[in-house]
Amino acid sequence: MQNLLRYTPPSWASQLRSIPQYYVKLAQRSTPINQWNLQSAFPDRKISNFQIYIKRDDMTGSVLSGNKVRKLEFLLADAMHNKCNIILTAGGIQSNHCRTTAVAARQLGLSTGLFLRCDEDVRSNVQLVGCQGNVFLNSMVESKIYLVERKAQFVPDILPKMRILANHLQSTTGDKCYMVPIGGSNTVGLFGYIECFKELIEQGLFEHFDDIVVTVGSGGTTCGLALSNYLTGSKVKLHAICICSDSNYFYQHIDDTLESLQLNDQVKARDIVDIIDGYAGLGYGLSTQDEIKLSYDVSRSTGIILDPVYNTKAVNGLLHELENNPQRFQGRRILYVHTGGIFGSYDGRLNGLLEQERNKNVHVVNWADYQESLNV
Repeated sequence: MQNLLRYTPPSWASQLRSIPQYYVKLAQRSTPINQWNLQSAFPDRKISNFQIYIKRDDMTGSVLSGNKVRKLEFLLADAMHNKCNIILTAGGIQSNHCRTTAVAARQLGLSTGLFLRCDEDVRSNVQLVGCQGNVFLNSMVESKIYLVERKAQFVPDILPKMRILANHLQSTTGDKCYMVPIGGSNTVGLFGYIECFKELIEQGLFEHFDDIVVTVGSGGTTCGLALSNYLTGSKVKLHAICICSDSNYFYQHIDDTLESLQLNDQVKARDIVDIIDGYAGLGYGLSTQDEIKLSYDVSRSTGIILDPVYNTKAVNGLLHELENNPQRFQGRRILYVHTGGIFGSYDGRLNGLLEQERNKNVHVVNWADYQESLNV
């Protein structure tokens, strides 16, 4: 239990119910805020009236990079405090949350069981799971993987299986399991982004920005930011761009969290966050060619890598809203929160475009002899 540290929340969150007692130090905090010249990637788009900045929460660690590790500081501390030694959680086959959970848990001496949603062809031939992207890192830390239906929902479909597995392990091996919801999005993980908001205040959020934009895929990060924005009396406007489900689903998730915290009589989700539909594309984890091209254009022009599942879709939405619905934003100083996910870019879906661009622009040259003339 030597890793457990006593937690004291910010003063503006000190009256919340269910404040965690402990956290563990996993994340590299105080991730930088930089100006982000998205106009350079899309010179023909009408976004020059906006000043766009980026909060680099893709820099919270190396293999622990992204927003999930902030939540896991509280979730894994709670598991350890309750003397659990196996962490069960769920997500898509290339889930950033599952990868971060697997690696962080192993660093703390815990094991993991990952319930990964995938297509029927993969479930019927487990060799197709492969070892690319996040799955590679899951395998490197020897996580156990349980494949479930692609459309499986957490509460009705996955949670019962987790309970069966937890009971089996408890009765046969004595192992004690701790169950983490998809994305770590509950009232414990919520404090990861309450702490992040505290960090944003220290970095000048109130003085330098009018609007925050973030992706929303499970709701925990958005809920933490929205609640913090409300509790501090901030005048900054928060926008969250859906990459799956729809705004009604996430408004309900946030309202349910507010009810758990006994705040539902004070405030509703629609009062504290603008959730934006229309940019999920083909659905969770699936990419269109236009989205793949957008990811490449941003990276080659600005050096910021956008994962295909979350941030590519969210930036697509941000650009479209800035250009076509500028009145949606409170001001002209926009802070985009990059939630990470870089290992999801290694699953092969960008390979075709990269090879095409490399061949077209001759990015690979064989220069065998330094005395030969260089053909560039």
